[in-house]
Amino acid sequence: MNKKSIVLTGGGTAGHVSLNQAIIPALVEQGFEIHYIGSKDGIELELIRDAFPNVLYHAISSGKFRRYASVKNFTDPFRVGKGLIEALLIVRKVKPSVIFSKGGFVSVPVVLAGKLSKIPVVIHESDVTPGLANKIAIPMAHHIFTVFQETLQHLPPEKSSCSGSIIRSELFDGKKQVGLQFCDFTGWKPVLLIMGGSQGSVVVNEAIRSNLPQLLEMFDIIHLCGKGKVDDSLLKIPGYKQFEYVTKELPDLIHASDLIVSRAGSNSIFEFLALRKPMLLIPLSKQKSRGDQVLNAEIFKKQGWASVLEEEDVTPKLFLSSLKDLNGQANEIRILMESSDHTKKPDEMVKLINSYSK
Repeated sequence: MNKKSIVLTGGGTAGHVSLNQAIIPALVEQGFEIHYIGSKDGIELELIRDAFPNVLYHAISSGKFRRYASVKNFTDPFRVGKGLIEALLIVRKVKPSVIFSKGGFVSVPVVLAGKLSKIPVVIHESDVTPGLANKIAIPMAHHIFTVFQETLQHLPPEKSSCSGSIIRSELFDGKKQVGLQFCDFTGWKPVLLIMGGSQGSVVVNEAIRSNLPQLLEMFDIIHLCGKGKVDDSLLKIPGYKQFEYVTKELPDLIHASDLIVSRAGSNSIFEFLALRKPMLLIPLSKQKSRGDQVLNAEIFKKQGWASVLEEEDVTPKLFLSSLKDLNGQANEIRILMESSDHTKKPDEMVKLINSYSK
């Protein structure tokens, strides 16, 4: 008997890949043949192809859908068209029972290929409002799952439901002591973890480094600063460890941390919530994005799970005072986090996806 096959897609940022990372082990356990359609040079190439040898990775051309004027708006449609042809060939060869899309621009030709091939398509939307790629894909989907209950008002009610956030199982397996040892920390000070997103954040990085002497009096610091953003002049400062990006070490580093400064991508902040880590969120501004992180951060602030500092308001002085305030409120925030239950296990998500397979 042939294995049941599934096509996963999503990419461009770590947030469009992390849920797929979470469910792959559950799919393997349930005997699926797993195919992943991603871009030729996106972050999903490393996070999926290089990390999961049991997943068959297919690279296609992809273009970006922009809301602003750019010369690439004239060339990228051709790349999307090429990607659609490539996705169609893959889907018709693989004949999956279902396609699961996490969003990002590479997912659009894959979802369209599924529709044209009469393969059920299931979409997952992590943010409060759907992103542009998912907006394009929603009419072609059999069902859309959301993280936030508030997202349902933006979706067709007859084919959408709130599943909550899906947390990677390996995050719960992280070891505090392993994380401390990885950074050469003694554990005598509380640990501050800085995460500026997979590309890093100049605003967050500058806020940290401009306050480094004061912060090091209070914390040991783990700084995930983004590709090409390590400051070589600060490499030998005790108690301050910089990394461009980490993958397999991340669970240990989160468990080693006491407080987190982060952007407000949905997947990350729900992971911090599940692990009861008080956070200072600096969402990507509406000037630089469609404002989804601002909405995510507002909901977490309203629930009492996070402090929020708008990117436009960040100054060294305000950043430092906001972090001191968070540190003083940390115990109360952890208590509020203990009463939250907004997550599902990966095998529960796989069951939901599989319920739409043909």
